[in-house]
Amino acid sequence: MDKIIVRGGNRLNGRIPIAGAKNACLTLMPAALLSAEPLTLTNAPRLSDIRTMTELLCSLGCEVASLQDGQVLALGCKEITNHTADYDIVRKMRASILVLGPMLARDGHAVVSLPGGCAIGARPVDMHLKALEAMGAEIELSDGYVHAKAPDGLQGADFEFSVVSVGATENALMASTLAKGTTVLRNAAREPEIVDLANCLIAMGADISGAETGTITINGVEKLHGATHRVVTDRIELGTYMLAPVMTGGSVELLGGTRALVGAFADKLEEAGVTVEETPEGLRVTRGDTPLKPLHVVTEPYPGFPTDLQAQMMAMLTLAGGESVLEERIFENRFMHAPELQRMGADIVVKGGTAHVHGPVDLKGAKVMATDLRASVSLILAGLAAEGETSVSRVYHLDRGYENVVEKLSACGADIERVAE
Repeated sequence: MDKIIVRGGNRLNGRIPIAGAKNACLTLMPAALLSAEPLTLTNAPRLSDIRTMTELLCSLGCEVASLQDGQVLALGCKEITNHTADYDIVRKMRASILVLGPMLARDGHAVVSLPGGCAIGARPVDMHLKALEAMGAEIELSDGYVHAKAPDGLQGADFEFSVVSVGATENALMASTLAKGTTVLRNAAREPEIVDLANCLIAMGADISGAETGTITINGVEKLHGATHRVVTDRIELGTYMLAPVMTGGSVELLGGTRALVGAFADKLEEAGVTVEETPEGLRVTRGDTPLKPLHVVTEPYPGFPTDLQAQMMAMLTLAGGESVLEERIFENRFMHAPELQRMGADIVVKGGTAHVHGPVDLKGAKVMATDLRASVSLILAGLAAEGETSVSRVYHLDRGYENVVEKLSACGADIERVAE
């Protein structure tokens, strides 16, 4: 296992290119199961989760080629030769459940292990299953697997999600493209990744409208064809690196970023006293010498503040003067990074789904451990601002969602390296 060493104190200045979105690409890849013709994805991120999804799709009969140093994925599935998504692969990553809808829609049957992923709460798949059942699927849970069948094909349905769920919206959206008749998905997620998936499916011949509105209408078609689609910019990587110059002082331009992807997050940075400017090539974030102001942050479905940027924001708020409050309303058990930040001197009190952060504090380098994907990068951000050396272990979490972290931060002046433990 590797660890990342950060020696804090350097101001960051420069440019950081932002990769294609992990969460979008992991949704787009299973869409290849919907067609016998090839799907080509450009601007793909080079991450371990992408390799895991590749392994899963290949186990089902797909062929996947990684081109141009991994930034282009060519996927083909002339025939689904295996309809069981095995536990040994699915347990590694929650997004694996997204093969369920496409397999069921195309061939009328699928067996998928209940998924794994970061340990940040239960995150049940009941909304996925209820949406598919509304389209006529027969579903049983047995021995940790979802057994689904639709011998006569899926039927159009009018379905309202009881809670906003990105994954369930994605699964239902893909399944409904080949259903007979019209499907309306109400209270659907509106994240940029949803819109990106809809645009890809439309390029493949699907009839979809309203993906950005929360009410999506899909007229089923007989079959989908091949297409080429560019993966949307990763808004979570964008938000994460926007915090790098905030932690250290300095000015960094995030190439490929747009404010539309991180509107609520950018608003909070400006509220804290940070300058966020659009440039011809992306976004520039600058922190001057004025103290950071405390914030009250509530995580919400898009277009609200993203839960996937909560840990990173907590790291920043240790440097803000006064009491900041973070309310986590998406996932329970998502403050596991707080004790690790406390090891670095942070003053954080967690009560249920709310964290109170008191600052500013002088962070000190320490040995810390990543507990999940976003927590891992929050500790690196804290290390950039800390006095002395911070050692972050269990960085395999980091590899699931961030490519070339050391290279990107080093290019802007950070003293950071990856070493074997």
